[in-house]
Amino acid sequence: MIYVHVPFCKSFCIYCGFYSELCNKDNAFASYCEGVCREIEARREEILAAASPRTLYFGGGTPSVLPLKYLRRIVEALPGGYEEFTVEANPDDITPEYSSALAGMGVNRISLGVQSFDDGILRWMNRRHDAAQAVRAIEIIREAGIENISIDLIFGFPLLTDEIWNDTLRKALALRPQHISAYQLSVEEGSALDELARSGAFAQAGEEQCLSQYDTLCRLLSEAGYRHYEVSNFAIPGYEAVHNGAYWARAPYVGLGPGAHSFDGRLTRSWNTQALTGWHREQETLTMHDEAVEKVMLALRAADGMPESDLLANANPEAVSALLQKGALKKNRDGRLRIAENHFFVSDDIIYLLISTR
Repeated sequence: MIYVHVPFCKSFCIYCGFYSELCNKDNAFASYCEGVCREIEARREEILAAASPRTLYFGGGTPSVLPLKYLRRIVEALPGGYEEFTVEANPDDITPEYSSALAGMGVNRISLGVQSFDDGILRWMNRRHDAAQAVRAIEIIREAGIENISIDLIFGFPLLTDEIWNDTLRKALALRPQHISAYQLSVEEGSALDELARSGAFAQAGEEQCLSQYDTLCRLLSEAGYRHYEVSNFAIPGYEAVHNGAYWARAPYVGLGPGAHSFDGRLTRSWNTQALTGWHREQETLTMHDEAVEKVMLALRAADGMPESDLLANANPEAVSALLQKGALKKNRDGRLRIAENHFFVSDDIIYLLISTR
């Protein structure tokens, strides 16, 4: 499982806290590409060892800002033969030529940063596209032969009325993407929204609004045949994200590029420093307690949950029993324990209760 971080954007969205740099200069792209290719060569054995599942994911930043010649060079330096090959893209970067080139490189999944189908909301978010461009981008991607399309949506902020949210969901479902990721807006440190919040110019939406919009999301997508397989993720059955699913299962992965994180599948996490040139790796070793917390936290985000014996070994058994009686935890048909879907919205609170009293 390989992740490549592309730390370039043409502009910054109001909510984004991921590492990225404003850039449109070829020398910066070339230098970045050289750095990633050197890292691939230096970590080739590690890359080959983390080959299950065989997935490749370009995230950012905005990977669709990176010129194709550099994207192609990085892809050619990697082993190849991927079950799932995802590239994140902005709708305004999608053209027939670009989509066809991605398909020719073996890309079989696009994660499209739609966020909203309301032009006023998109302007407030400082997105570069409008709703019409998002719709057309999906059409273009499909015409290029890439059938697996995921779109991102954001809910839970004061400007988003229930009427706009319902309209956004109806428009999304009319396009029938294979996958939908929907996230409640959060104030990320270092983002423009963080500055507005600190100055008093922005206040987060109340819990009642966020819960109502999340419930609407779950209901409408369920009625449309989507499987709610993780707290924030929905898929037409068979199109669940393989790459992200492996994260939640704590599979080993290799992160390449500045700011990218890696995990050996056991107790060692590492990350690259955030610099366009000369980045290096730092690492930490998880304690046994850290490992137990992580196992519970990641597994219970997913609808498949975790084996009862594993949960009891890594969490407070009394809390497990109490949550089962309350209906916040439930047993799947295979005996695994999961958070009930009607409690997904408060999953963080449930997980905290399980692990804080261990």
